Amino acid sequence: MPSLLVHVTCGPEKPTKATLAFFVAASVVEAGHEVHVVLAGDAVQLLREPVRNALTWLGTGALNEHYSKVIAGRGRLYLSGGSCAARGVTDEDIQDVLYEKGAPPTLVRLIMECDRNIVY
Repeated sequence: MPSLLVHVTCGPEKPTKATLAFFVAASVVEAGHEVHVVLAGDAVQLLREPVRNALTWLGTGALNEHYSKVIAGRGRLYLSGGSCAARGVTDEDIQDVLYEKGAPPTLVRLIMECDRNIVY
């Protein structure tokens, strides 16, 4: 099965790019492909429930709708542990999110394993 890595580094301060990343990931799932989403830097804040529920942008739709499609389609989410620590994102903040903590070696492994990758 073809796979795509979506690497997201922008957070709520860039709502169009952030939402577009999840829109693309949801489209991958809907097309029947495998998707891995790595969130690093400011992007780790996107999975806090208040941010997920509030972030909707012109032309890209609602982040939470796209996120739900990714999860329902068995998309895999990875969060940078260092980025979470630096931005105060705790396990309690994202307790309803299915994710794995990752680090640069996880990102490198996924880049090498996935058929294609895209960065937002």
